[in-house]
Amino acid sequence: MKFVDEASIQVIAGDGGNGCVSFRREKYIPRGGPDGGDGGHGGSVWLQADSGLNTLADFRHSRRFAAERGQGGQGRQMSGRSGEDITVLVPVGTLIRDAETEEIMGDLTRDGERLCVAQGGRGGLGNIHFKSSTNRAPRQSVPGTPGERRTLALELQLLADVGLLGLPNAGKSTFLRAVSAARPRVADYPFTTLYPGLGVVRIDAGASFTVADIPGLIEGAAQGAGLGIQFLKHLSRTRLLLHLVDAAAVLEGRDPATEARTLVNELAAYSAALAERERWLVVNKADLFAADDLAEQVEQLRATLAWQGPLYVISAATGSGVDALCQAVMERLLQMREDAGEGGVGYD
Repeated sequence: MKFVDEASIQVIAGDGGNGCVSFRREKYIPRGGPDGGDGGHGGSVWLQADSGLNTLADFRHSRRFAAERGQGGQGRQMSGRSGEDITVLVPVGTLIRDAETEEIMGDLTRDGERLCVAQGGRGGLGNIHFKSSTNRAPRQSVPGTPGERRTLALELQLLADVGLLGLPNAGKSTFLRAVSAARPRVADYPFTTLYPGLGVVRIDAGASFTVADIPGLIEGAAQGAGLGIQFLKHLSRTRLLLHLVDAAAVLEGRDPATEARTLVNELAAYSAALAERERWLVVNKADLFAADDLAEQVEQLRATLAWQGPLYVISAATGSGVDALCQAVMERLLQMREDAGEGGVGYD
């Protein structure tokens, strides 16, 4: 199924049923008085997060969701039946915004979390409510109120602990395949990844973390070039960024340090907050170099970038250094969760 991370839908809550004007009419009971019942309430529209969904593609065809209206009241003080609510399932991580006012209505980040996006109308009052000592035969009632109607903009932001950054062909998809059961497309040409990917890295039976891979960024991405800028929002929920640098760039006459700066500049142009997120350098494709040449290149990269943070050298293709990196990432995430006062060690 094609990955879709934005959708627009219309939600219509049910109108409330009208109150009834009725009088009790039974043999031997003259002037029975008013007995009109109330109208039923209209049904509401709810959105519910479902971990079984990972895309908004279902909303390409179904875009209108309407709840049932309440029934009108009846005689003998019988209230009308209330309309049924409807529940629309969306992926976990869906941000809901009112398309007209741009107001953020909610953010569903947990499986089963619900949000009422259109409240049903209230049922009207029957004439039984208006009887008094001076008005024994009231003929007034209250109509039901209309249900809310909204056009919603849905935006999916993947929930992941770690986000992968890199230029095209840096090896992000290969890395994701190496550390998780995810199977993104891998090929020897740029822009193989067209849609974000998500994988779960299991360190042991009780510890795991999730990784999000987005299409590669290129220079000018902040102005709309390439594909990755469309999906950078999926990194906004991550705790840690792994910046994959293609060590093989020198074999093609390119400078890895310049490419690393290019990506950071595009990241800052998109979001200052994202640019300040904790980021580790990961030099990939180490298997293409002799040990001495690789060490020299890594030290030159560190010096040119004046890099003070964590730096790991791996080969996603052969698995070299991958386990050590994942262990370090898990330890750092555990520390982050502890600092944030969160329980648990993974998403198991």
